[in-house]
Amino acid sequence: MTTYGGRRRRASIAALVALAAGVLAVAGRSVAGFSPAATVAAGPPNGCAVKPTVVLVHGAWAGTSSWSEEVSRLQREGYPVRAVANPLRGLTGDAADVAEFLKTVSGPVVLVGHSYGGSVITNAAAGDPDVKALVYVDAAAPAVGESTAQLSGAASALGAAPDTLYDVVPFSAARPGDADLYLKENVFLRSFGPDLPTPAARRLWASQRPAAMSAFTTPATAAAWKTIPSWYVIGSADRIITPQSQTFMAQRASAHVRTVSGGSHLTLISHPGPVTDQILAAARATCG
Repeated sequence: MTTYGGRRRRASIAALVALAAGVLAVAGRSVAGFSPAATVAAGPPNGCAVKPTVVLVHGAWAGTSSWSEEVSRLQREGYPVRAVANPLRGLTGDAADVAEFLKTVSGPVVLVGHSYGGSVITNAAAGDPDVKALVYVDAAAPAVGESTAQLSGAASALGAAPDTLYDVVPFSAARPGDADLYLKENVFLRSFGPDLPTPAARRLWASQRPAAMSAFTTPATAAAWKTIPSWYVIGSADRIITPQSQTFMAQRASAHVRTVSGGSHLTLISHPGPVTDQILAAARATCG
């Protein structure tokens, strides 16, 4: 026991000597041009004194988990990130709920919306000085008075007869004429996420969150993209909101556009790399 204790004490002394030597070595490097003070003065990478919080808003027939890959990478890059629940009950209330969540976030925000979530962020960000950038991912970006349904595009799969698209289910809090819409399985597989492996797409279909009909028919009351810099990700094979419609909205918003070749309406799942790249481009731009 005594021998072991002595070795431990000698090891501790050796560790302290090594630590002191390391400190002296670092101090010595300043003579050769290395200055710890200069490193601190340079600030965090990308010129950000404070990295913006990225807030991700999912769309219809999806959920917060659809952002899983984006969340993982953004966290690795050191960005605070939140994927928030979109109620999917109606544009006015959904936007108000997201706006309330934004009040709980300190500092600058990059607000990201997928699909119908684009309409939500367009309204929720209006008048919020902390929202520094908007990112639309296969999304609607309505002007005042426009509804999400109007922006799907002439060739959208959603232009088919409603009874071939949706399973319609009443819900207790629905206003007269409103109901929950679930995408039928064949529509989900062929048009919503055709670039996903079929087993994965079938799991997503089975676990989809329904959207109230009024989510798509309620007109926007604000258009935050008119005053907030915007970025866009367009899946070139999107059959839900057509690339042509998205291009029109992106150009109208003077957005920075990234097109994902072969990307479906679910590029955030099938192509998370370029989607996250575009979010990061928006985040870095907020740093000047």
